[in-house]
Amino acid sequence: MRPLPDLSIRQLEYLVAVDEAPTWALASERVGVSPSALSQGLAELERRIGVPLFERDGRRRLVRSSAAPVVAHARQVLGLTHDLAEWSDRLRSGRTGRLRLGMIDAAAVVHFPDRLQAFRADHPDVDLLLRVAPSTPLLDLLAAGELDLVVCVEPTDPRDGIETEVLLTEDLAVYGPPGKHSDDPAHWGPWVLFPAGSHTRSVVVDALASLGAPLDVVAESHQPEVLREMVRLGTGWTVLPVSQAEHGDRPLDRGQPLTRRRLVVAHRRGAVRDPTVDQLADELRAAVRPARGRRAR
Repeated sequence: MRPLPDLSIRQLEYLVAVDEAPTWALASERVGVSPSALSQGLAELERRIGVPLFERDGRRRLVRSSAAPVVAHARQVLGLTHDLAEWSDRLRSGRTGRLRLGMIDAAAVVHFPDRLQAFRADHPDVDLLLRVAPSTPLLDLLAAGELDLVVCVEPTDPRDGIETEVLLTEDLAVYGPPGKHSDDPAHWGPWVLFPAGSHTRSVVVDALASLGAPLDVVAESHQPEVLREMVRLGTGWTVLPVSQAEHGDRPLDRGQPLTRRRLVVAHRRGAVRDPTVDQLADELRAAVRPARGRRAR
C-alpha cells in the first residue's frame, strides 16, 4: 500500500487560491506570499501527490479539470481545519462564539424568522451572522468553511463532505397571469422561473416534463417577489412555493398544485461539533415537528 502523501495545509490553501483567483498574481496576494513562493509550493504539492495538477494555456497555468477531486479535497480539509481553529480559539479565549448561518429566503423569511428571533434573544452572547442566498452558493460557502450551518433546498446530487437532513417538505404550485388560468398543462407558459442550475428549478423542470407541459422560459430570477410581480404583469407563468406565492403582501391567486420540494439542514461531515451550532439545528428541527405531526394525522 502506498504511503499517504505528506501534504501541508498551506499547499492546499495555495491550490484553492489558484483555482478561485483569475491570475496567479492575485492568488499569491490572497495567501500572502510571492508568486515564486506560490509556484514552488504548488510544484511540491504536485510532486507529492504524484499526478499533474496544471496545464498550460499560452503563458497561463490552469488547474486541470482532472484535478477537480484534489481541489474538492483541499476545500474540505481547509473547511475542517478552520472549524478546529475556531473551536480552539473560543476555548482559549472563553468567547461564547460566533455562528454563521446560511438560509434560502423561504427559510429565513417564511419558515423560521420567529425561531431565529427567539434564538437571538436566548443567546445574547452569540454573534449570529445570517447570510440569505440561493442553495448552491450557500453549500459552496459551507464546504469552504465560511458557514457553519445551512438551510436550503435539497441538492439533486450529494455534495462531497456535506451531510444533509430533511427539515420540511413544502408545496410548489403553478401560477398564471391574470385571466390565463388553466388546468391543462399544454396551455401553461411561457415561463418566468428560478434560474437554470438552481435546485428548485431542477425539481420544477422535472415535474413539468412529466406532465408534458411546454418549457419556454422568457425570464429568470432568484427572488420569488420578482417572479410574482412578473406574473401579475403578464410576462408569463411561474412555479413557486405556496408559502411565498399566496401569503404576504399582494399574494397571487390560488395556484394549481404541481410538486413538492424538500428543505434540508446541512453541515460539514466530520466537522468539530460546536454545541451552539447543534443547539440551533435542534431548535430548527423542533420548529417543524408540530407541522409534521399535523400532516401525519
